[in-house]
Amino acid sequence: MPKKRDYYEILEVKREASEQEIKTAYRRLAMQHHPDRNPDRKEEAEEKFKEITEAYSVLADQQKRAVYDRFGHAGLGGSGGSPDFNATIFSDFGDIFGDLFGFGDIFGRSGRGGRAPAGVDLRYDLEISLEEAATGLETKIKIPRWEVCEACAGSGAKPGSKPLTCQTCGGRGQLRHQQGFFTVTRTCPQCQGAGQVIRDACPKCRGEGRVKSERVLDLRIPPGVDDGTRLRVAGEGGVAGRGGAVGDLYVILKVREHPFIERRGNDLYYTIPVSISQATLGAEISVPTLHGEDSLRIPEGTQSGSVFRKRGLGMPSLEGHGHGDLYISVFVVTPTRLSREHRRTIELLAPAVRVDNQPLERGAAEKVKDIFG
Repeated sequence: MPKKRDYYEILEVKREASEQEIKTAYRRLAMQHHPDRNPDRKEEAEEKFKEITEAYSVLADQQKRAVYDRFGHAGLGGSGGSPDFNATIFSDFGDIFGDLFGFGDIFGRSGRGGRAPAGVDLRYDLEISLEEAATGLETKIKIPRWEVCEACAGSGAKPGSKPLTCQTCGGRGQLRHQQGFFTVTRTCPQCQGAGQVIRDACPKCRGEGRVKSERVLDLRIPPGVDDGTRLRVAGEGGVAGRGGAVGDLYVILKVREHPFIERRGNDLYYTIPVSISQATLGAEISVPTLHGEDSLRIPEGTQSGSVFRKRGLGMPSLEGHGHGDLYISVFVVTPTRLSREHRRTIELLAPAVRVDNQPLERGAAEKVKDIFG
């Protein structure tokens, strides 16, 4: 009996290869050597395909790979034997060949076998203000969606009748036939995988088992959400046809841009003007926040571009861990129109407030412009 080849050598990967690298290598080799792609050398391709599939079934399983790395083929039962096609390996094979051969999952995962089809997930876009994002919101939204037909209770059959077992697939929802050395499963074309057929359709839903409707939902938006936040409302999506499952609703939030407040994470920023006298002599002013008015002390001699921090007055954390801060930048307004009296007053002050009109260092000159990045 010929000596079995190393599994890593078969898949053309290094021993330290990651799971994704192993799967990628198998995908490439399996597509290259699949018997259906090599009709002129089908037997040779089939043997090669079996070899790489056996290697993949071992290296894709963490426990088997650990045993193989330590003991080689002997640890797997001497010569290695046939690959153990467990459910995980089946799933991987389905991912690899589903699109290539056009029959869904070659191991039957795509055929429903009479199981209820998956529900329909829905999306709803909702716009809110920054204030509502900060405090949270309870609102109502109207959702158009598919709902179970009450007349037939979702069966699709006329009231008083029942769906019949599909004679084509025997109620399995799948048809099987031999494809090379393994069995290929296809969705039954007669019942579309439901395992049942409708002879007398419900007149209300026309055999769909569902009808279009609108539903008003109560929606709670937690404090701290941001633009693009996605909220999942389980079980409020659309229902699939004929007794299928119900999907989920995903609410995508759009936070409107605030007139003067800029949000960065959980911190808030804005600029407020002050007069020369307030900046020079100092003052206590009222400033807006998302929670109402608050006071801010402007120290004597405040320069334009100075930034003041109000702790805890930013956005709440969506995880519920405290709040961000509010940063207020001061802009000193220079008057453009002066009365004679005002002009004389400033002229009297001019000798006392002279400055050295020399260029500032670059970092100091740009500090105000760069204060918010």
